[in-house]
Parts: sequence; structure tokens; C-alpha cells
Amino acid sequence: MEKVRVSVVIPTLNEEKDLPQLLSSLRAQTFRNFEIIVADAGSKDRTREIAQEFGARVVEGGMPGVGRNRGAAVANGEYLFFFDADVVLPEDFLAKAVHEMDEEFVDLATCVFYPQSELRLDKILFAFANLTVKINAAGNNPRAAGFCIFITKRLFDRIGGFDESLRLAEDHDLVERASKFRPLYILKSTSLKVSVRRLEKEGRFALIRKYFQVEMHLLTKGKVREDIIEYEFGNFADENREQVKKAIDRLEEQLIQLEHQYNDWLKKMQALPVVERMREAQERLRQLGDTIAQGLQELFARK
Repeated sequence: MEKVRVSVVIPTLNEEKDLPQLLSSLRAQTFRNFEIIVADAGSKDRTREIAQEFGARVVEGGMPGVGRNRGAAVANGEYLFFFDADVVLPEDFLAKAVHEMDEEFVDLATCVFYPQSELRLDKILFAFANLTVKINAAGNNPRAAGFCIFITKRLFDRIGGFDESLRLAEDHDLVERASKFRPLYILKSTSLKVSVRRLEKEGRFALIRKYFQVEMHLLTKGKVREDIIEYEFGNFADENREQVKKAIDRLEEQLIQLEHQYNDWLKKMQALPVVERMREAQERLRQLGDTIAQGLQELFARK
């Protein structure tokens, strides 16, 4: 019997709306040697039934880190691919990802991700998030979102999986611990799309501010073992359309400039000692933070 190459692990809680999109995109994959494990945290809707209809194995889950660990515990694959229910994959995603990880001898990876949205601001915010991941990885301070972490099962088991005591950023913590054995690799051959439901639910500015708080806590105080933020609910300020457009134009131009600067900086990074790399990376992240904060303040400033 052929050994399973990939175990796709999806933590869920009341995901009957979004889960079918992900499962449909998995069903359409050109690469077929994979299994699907849904770790459900007690859904009250049809999440479990939908998962079973698509041939997924359903196990008991919990908080995202807990669910991912429960799924990994029963996985048979050489690789663990962690996705969230609101992710959508191109049909050749698994084929390209597995091939690249095999060819490059990669044990830990993530990928670029794009929004399921035509809103220009969402595209800018996602570009900012992707650039942050790249800078952190280059500076030996790796981060990756839980909805796109790809890791060999042997490395996952070696580090003990996700830390279930953490309240937030358990995905970053896993990548940081795993990277002590194998570097985080950013796939070049493929990408995925993820919904903007959290941006829509909590408001763009509120969510970005929350992520900044978490990042600062990680940098200054370490792992997040208690609730340090409240989820904020809000919408855009009611702005004049022309003012909004101009603010978005400026924000996009600044981000493009920073992307160019990052590419130039990356070429110089390889010759720097680790400590100097981290110092340089923190400075680049500070510039990114200042750019996005100033741009959003301008964008959302009330008249």
C-alpha cells in the first residue's frame, strides 16, 4: 500500500459556510496522495456532516492549536499541511508544494497568500502581511500564519506540536521552535487565497491594531499565555470617496517602495552575522509598521 504523502489538517467550529469551498478545492487537486482530517471543536451546524460528505476523517478538536494537534496525532502523512476552513487552493497547489519541498529538502514552509476580495485596501493589507513574513524569515525571527503552515511529521513530533497553553500566536510559536532545527522556507511555486471575514467582522483598522499589539507582546514579553486584547467590532469611518482613494494611493505607493527596498536589502543580508540580521529585520519591520499605521490613520481619520 502506498504511503500517504500529505495529511491536510483543518481545525473547525461552525464552518458550514466556508468549509465546502476548501474541501471542493481539495477534491479538485491534481495531486491525489493525501488525506483530509477535520478536527472539530463541537460545531452546532453541519460542519461535521459536510466534512464526512467530502470523505474527511473527523476527530474531536478544540482551540486552533488543540485541534491541529488532535488532527496531527492521527495523521498518516509524511507532510502535515495545516489550513483553516476559509482557505481556497488552486488545483495544482499540493502538486507544486510537495514537489518544491521534496526538491529543496524542506521540512518547514509557508507560502504567500492573497485575499478573496477585490477591495484594493484588502490587497494592500495582505501585501503588507506577506512582506512581514518575508522580512521576519530573512531576519531569523520566523513567523507564519496558522492557515498555511507545512511541516514534516517528524519535525512536528520532534518539537511536540503546538503549545496548547498559549492563548494567541501559537502558530508563530510553533514555527519559531521548529526553525531551531530547520529554517522556515517560503514556497516560490504556489500561493493560496483566504477570506477577509475577520477584516469584515472586526474592521480593518481594529484588526491591524490588534495584530500590532500581539507582535509587540511577542517582541517585548514573549509568549502570549493570557488574553491581552479584546476583539473590536467596527467599520470604516464614513469618508469622502476621493479622500479615501488618495489615502489608499499613498499607502500603496509606500508599500511598493518598501517591497523594492526589501529586495535590495535581502541581497545584502546573506553576508551579515545573525545578530546583525535580526537588528536589520527589526528596523525594516518598524518601517513597515510606521507606514501601515500612518496610512491607516490617514485613511480612517474622521472629519
